[in-house]
Amino acid sequence: MQSIFDKIRVYNVWDGHSYDTGFERSEYLNTITKYIGNKLIKVLVGQRRVGKSYVLRQIINYLTSVKGVNPQNIFYINKEFTAFDDIKLSSDLDSLFKYYRKQFSLVGKIYLFLDEVQNIQNWETFANSYSQDFTSEYEVFITGSNSNLLSGELASMLSGRYVEFEIFPFSFFEFAGIKNWPINKENFLKYMQSGGLPEMFNFEQEELHRHYTESLRNTIVLRDIVGRHNIKDLSLLEDVFKFLSVNIGNLTSFSSIVNYFKSKQKKTNYETISSYVGFLKDTFIIHQAERFNLRGKQLLGGECKYYLNDLSFKNYLLGNYPSDIGNNLENYVYMQLRRMGYKVTVGVFKDVEIDFVAQKPEKTLYVQVCYLLNETKTVEREFGNLLLIKDNHEKIVVSLDDFKFSDYEGIKHIRPWELS
Repeated sequence: MQSIFDKIRVYNVWDGHSYDTGFERSEYLNTITKYIGNKLIKVLVGQRRVGKSYVLRQIINYLTSVKGVNPQNIFYINKEFTAFDDIKLSSDLDSLFKYYRKQFSLVGKIYLFLDEVQNIQNWETFANSYSQDFTSEYEVFITGSNSNLLSGELASMLSGRYVEFEIFPFSFFEFAGIKNWPINKENFLKYMQSGGLPEMFNFEQEELHRHYTESLRNTIVLRDIVGRHNIKDLSLLEDVFKFLSVNIGNLTSFSSIVNYFKSKQKKTNYETISSYVGFLKDTFIIHQAERFNLRGKQLLGGECKYYLNDLSFKNYLLGNYPSDIGNNLENYVYMQLRRMGYKVTVGVFKDVEIDFVAQKPEKTLYVQVCYLLNETKTVEREFGNLLLIKDNHEKIVVSLDDFKFSDYEGIKHIRPWELS
């Protein structure tokens, strides 16, 4: 145990080490730190390489520099690093944690940070045990790259004793902050091309962007999906991802995907496509927006829309064409609404579609997205669809026009960089 302890020591702040905390993600930090000081497990989930580990380190820095927590009272592991390879089971983690406590004369609460915890078998037993221990003070923070992290048995075990935060790639506003660029259309279009994957900001050449994006896509597909599931057709899985990426913002059903591949002489079936799409969603690389009947206030089955967690997967791997800008803009607006904490669905009202119905417990927002309002019929369609909804919730139209339309019967027109 001493050898393992020595290996992980360098990754902890016990000896006064200072670590790169990256660009401060103040919105996440401000939100998460409000929940510090109780037994709730803080769970950070999100796609690989979106910065979850940096957010954890920023929380650690907050505890030590702002709250005055003794660095030795912070225990950190990251299962992505080879130094932690020996920790395979919850019992291994428990033995290491007990050994750590023996090495220091600790007073007060101990903060446990478990990064990419899904790679430890039965980790939930460890997390639940220490978070609910009433004989000592512990506070647990965990991250994971799979949406099933809190499903099934764990959800039942914790029974509401956790709070979840989804971490997304950098927003346009974070992108502009890193670059020290003004918020305007020119820089917004640059963001739309590059995407917001944090590591991309270390590369200048577009070829490096492409290689990095491809490597990350392969890691998600091969390690997080093929490595965990009995995938019989890797080629089909990759083709399903390509299909969803090319068709972002289009109504899609499993049956239509099956029919598409059959037309390409590639055999598959409903169950396989359903499973493969589910696996991709589990890794957060894509998101699904279901249809919502505004009159019946219920979700509709069948067709739905899919959006990429980051447009770089499409732009660098499949190409970015002028004809794609409308769908890419819709993808941006969907992701920005998610960042703002909304649950987002596609609205269905009578025989028209509302691009997005964004809902929080305290607010509902209706959103139409359009590349340009350059024709009368386009203006009538985008504003007209919203006028059909006779309630008092906020309604907006988002477009890339260089000028702003005046508000019309309470409907606002904004540019995408004004959605915040």
